[in-house]
Amino acid sequence: MGQGFYRGTLRAALLAGGATLAVAGQAWAADAPAAASTEGDRVSLQEVVVTAQKRKTNLQDTPIAISAIDSEGLKARHVQSIDDLGDGTIPSLRVAPFFARKSALTIGMRGVGSSGDANQPARDQAVGVYINGVYLGRAQGLGSALYDVERIEVLKGPQGTLFGRNTEGGAISIVTKAPTGEFGASTTLGYGNYGAYKAETHIDLPAINDVSIKIDALLSKRDGTVENPTSSGQPDFNGYDKRGFQVEALWRPTDRLSVGYAFDDAYDATTPYYVQLVKKGVLALAPASPLQPGRAERANIGVPLRQSEGFTFGHRLNLNWTLSDNLELKSISAYRKLKQGQYDNGAVALSVFSPNGNFARYSIANFHQKQYSQEFQAIGHTDRVQYVLGAFYFHETVDDSAQTPNSMQWNATGTGYTTLNLNLNGVPFDRASEADTTSYGVFGQAVWTPAILDDALHLTVGGRLTKDEKTGSLNTVNGATPSYVDASKTTIVGAIPLDESWSRFDPLVTVAYTLAPNINVYGRWSTGYKAGGANSRSLTYRAFDPETVSMYEVGAKSEFWDRRARLNVAAYSGDIKDAQVDFNVLIVNNNRGTLETTNAATGKTKGVEADLTLVPVEGLTLTAGYAYTKVTLSKAFNPFTNALATIYPIYTPENAYSFAADYERPAFGATLKAHLDAAYADAQHTSTTDPTFGDDSLIVNGRLALTDIRATEDGPALQLSLWSRNLLNESLAFLKNTNAVLGTYAIFNEPRTYGVELNVKF
Repeated sequence: MGQGFYRGTLRAALLAGGATLAVAGQAWAADAPAAASTEGDRVSLQEVVVTAQKRKTNLQDTPIAISAIDSEGLKARHVQSIDDLGDGTIPSLRVAPFFARKSALTIGMRGVGSSGDANQPARDQAVGVYINGVYLGRAQGLGSALYDVERIEVLKGPQGTLFGRNTEGGAISIVTKAPTGEFGASTTLGYGNYGAYKAETHIDLPAINDVSIKIDALLSKRDGTVENPTSSGQPDFNGYDKRGFQVEALWRPTDRLSVGYAFDDAYDATTPYYVQLVKKGVLALAPASPLQPGRAERANIGVPLRQSEGFTFGHRLNLNWTLSDNLELKSISAYRKLKQGQYDNGAVALSVFSPNGNFARYSIANFHQKQYSQEFQAIGHTDRVQYVLGAFYFHETVDDSAQTPNSMQWNATGTGYTTLNLNLNGVPFDRASEADTTSYGVFGQAVWTPAILDDALHLTVGGRLTKDEKTGSLNTVNGATPSYVDASKTTIVGAIPLDESWSRFDPLVTVAYTLAPNINVYGRWSTGYKAGGANSRSLTYRAFDPETVSMYEVGAKSEFWDRRARLNVAAYSGDIKDAQVDFNVLIVNNNRGTLETTNAATGKTKGVEADLTLVPVEGLTLTAGYAYTKVTLSKAFNPFTNALATIYPIYTPENAYSFAADYERPAFGATLKAHLDAAYADAQHTSTTDPTFGDDSLIVNGRLALTDIRATEDGPALQLSLWSRNLLNESLAFLKNTNAVLGTYAIFNEPRTYGVELNVKF
């Protein structure tokens, strides 16, 4: 049977599974077997611990919609970076590259956050990303490889109270494994198709004088998946080279005090996705560059290309001091530095043929950022109140510059082409800007359990006061010094300044109630915002205000069938105000168009989410997820057309499903582990002003591993595994846009990748 049959069957299964999530709890509870007599005899789910409220809590007792993936789940899906979560593992989370560039990521949640170009110094994302409590301020660098992750927590909906700025859509909290103070080592070697190989090691050293040290190092490299047909050895499209190491030391002089220091250094080099013209526009195509309606294995035209290299490093200092059984003080200090080079020549399809004309716009950019952050927390409790108080400071300095020369030249008939000899020292800068951001915040949250209703009622109130200051300048635009009109109506030729500040208060109210020992319900009102800024691709560099979201949410978290089943559901409705909308003009055959951002739209997002985990028999775990998301945005005034324009929510499928099965049993004197997961999503818009849909998607991943292979009882444990991503080799355009002149162009997902890995653990 063909691939279409399997795709259709899997899609039907996912649709059916998503439709039954709402009633699954009642059905399985009715058919549940009798409970075992002792805990040791029972098959049950493990407790999931999260830190979404700045303290460790059980996922089921935390009145927030959260999805958590532990280290085994990440390994089973072969997740190497946040980018790999773009396959739909968590249905309400959307991760995509910035156009063809894998050097920066676009992240959205619940239909909030994907719009807008955050690939700029004075612009921000709407979903905050944190590693060990440290906020990562830029979209660049998020594709770097992850170090020995303990879990990833995805907090859905506005998190403005405890996490602050740029979390109107939600937050992603990544927690890595800390030093244990006991010797241990784990090394993995792997090989895969497209010339992929990896080496990864994690070493825990024995504690000496109360100091524990852990070392992580990794290398993961793969050639491109689309051939770049040149004779000069240029790299192919969609390749990567990820390397890095981390050293962490933890000092515990007493049971009440710990001091942790970590240093990490990462290198992330990628080549862009290949952009294909899938439908013809009004202009004639060059014979050498025909349509490519399906996912290409080879580009039409070979172009100059080099890796976009990212360099990041950072220092982190954590202090935890338990003053008493009722009060703990925490400090998180961090300094990080980022340098990102961009070499994007993947969009030859957007070039127009003219006899002997130049084409193939090569987008070359350099981006630099430095950030310092400091957070203090006081976490305590009384007999009836749990509370968190804190203060946060963040400062970053960012600059970027870009050159956009054409890199190729047609012959007279379009049947051939030559590569231009580029001397970048002689190519003028197309744009250059810089921005400094300083943010101050104080926050507090308290959970009160009144002495009524058998302690089943929990009331939470919180708030955060934030002040953001942004200064900077647009120094070059369209290859020239810009000009602007100042307050006195005088035209000034020179850098356009930015000097803005905004203050913001984000409240939180939650009412939670324990209906039964394993059934909790809650109602929640929360707010969040995406910071204001300015667009460095604009001719005006006009400042825009923060975008805000106010959201109401109700949810239920339950465990049943003797804790063999867990069902968490949430429904929400949110108001979006002052939405930051990008409008652009594409100037055909010009090196650059122009773009403007305004707070032009309002809107509403509403949806339903469900997560189900089931252990039907010993060794088998089934999980399923569903997200329904509906976003409506008002029409917005387009400054280029002087007319109202329809605005589309991007990277927001209306329905998204996920399913996974994990099976484990003894075999051959070891342990056999099998994993299969599938994710389906409806077609989605990928441009706020273009009605074109991308393709609906169905992605299947799998892993088969034989673990705990030992020659002796006390000897090292071996693990041999086979893995595959996009197991069915599904071909889909995750980005698709239409231009009346050029036609419809698209970026396709990666083909099937697979490999083998050997792990040795001491």
